Parts: sequence; structure tokens; C-alpha cells
Amino acid sequence: MADDDIGQDRPETPLDALGIMASQQAIIGPNLRHVEMYTRRGLLSLLWHEPDGEAQKVGVVMVGGAMGGMLGPGDSLFHALGEQLVMQGIPSIRLSYRKPNDMDSCCVDTAAAVQLLVGSGADAVVVMGHSFGGAVAIRVAVGLSAMVCGVVTFATQSAGCEIAGGLHSTPLLMFHGDSDSILPLEASEVVRSIAGTGDLHVMYGDDHLLAKSHDVMFSTTMDWLGTVFSGVSS
Repeated sequence: MADDDIGQDRPETPLDALGIMASQQAIIGPNLRHVEMYTRRGLLSLLWHEPDGEAQKVGVVMVGGAMGGMLGPGDSLFHALGEQLVMQGIPSIRLSYRKPNDMDSCCVDTAAAVQLLVGSGADAVVVMGHSFGGAVAIRVAVGLSAMVCGVVTFATQSAGCEIAGGLHSTPLLMFHGDSDSILPLEASEVVRSIAGTGDLHVMYGDDHLLAKSHDVMFSTTMDWLGTVFSGVSS
């Protein structure tokens, strides 16, 4: 997943691969911190939802599509999930890629966010992504299998998911509109077939942004996360 070879004695981590030159942060709301990391290959921005007091030992990373962005599908679903999760003591990170649509770079960004949550006390992390970000989420989950306990995709592309079989028993939740004008429903079906697992929810009459399915995706995802995280803590 590294952008380039840095040549260290110890194994290179995703944060090492970023090559962070400087960073700054600001509290922009209750339980919400904005972090900017200046790297050799662009600016990585994070919105970090942090609970008051002691957090649960789990976390969530949410990533956008080929154009980037931090809000996700539906009606700003990622923001809504972040706000609900933090109320339950679960931290989450939404990120803006350094180089949107560059698969390797975006995977490093996402893996670094996973590493940040683990370094902050999470024992396991769920990664979720929309469109292009679905492939990013799957690739990071395979590469960081010891840290990632689940994957959620929204209208995922199939390109980049050729390694989805490496998820093995990692829980996989999927949403896709049957009227998607950018990526057909078959893309998620192909990914599920490669993975050999996956709970695919077809959003009937919905397009790529899944604008009509916000409430269903929110409630289904929250219930699913509860089940996955209970398995981690048991």
C-alpha cells in the first residue's frame, strides 16, 4: 500500500507511507475535530468524531467515491452515522483523499485512518465506502485483516475488488440501487460473488447517490454495526 519505498528497518506503516511533513487541527463542533495533514503527495483532511470520556474499543472509517468528499451517499449519510456513533461512544473518521481516484494513494489514506483509530485504542475497525470508495474499503480490509472487522459498501464498483476473496469471513454489508446510472447493480453482485459472502440490499428505484434510501441505509447499517461490534467484544 505504500506510495514509495522509504527504506526503514522496521516494517513501514500506512502513516509512515504518508510522509507527513506537518499537521494542524481544530475543534469545529461538539465531539468533532478537523485534522489536516500536509504530506509529500498532497493534503489529507480528516473529520474525526470523538466521544466524550472513554470510547468503546471499536471504530469506523468512512470514505467517498472517485471525486472524494466526506458526506457519503444518501442525505449526508456519513455525517449522520458519525454523529450517531459518537453518541454511543464509538469514534469514527471521515476523510478527504489526497488524490481522489488514485487507488493506491486512496488506500494508503484509508489505511492510515484505520491506524489512527487503532493507535487511539480501537481493537477493531469497520471500513465503509461509496462507489470507488467501496473498492478502497475492500482492499484495505484485506490488507489490514488483523485490524478490520467489517466492510460496508454503497454502490460499489467492481474494479479493484478482484481481491475480495481475501475477506474470508469478514462481515460484508452492501447497498446498491437497481436504477444506478453510473455503476449497475451487477457491480455489487460481482463483488459479492468474488468475496463468497456479503449481505446485499437492493435499493429499488434508486440511483448512484442512493438519495431515496437514506433512512433504510442508516438504520440497517447501525443495526449491522451493533451486531459486528458485539462480536468483537464478546
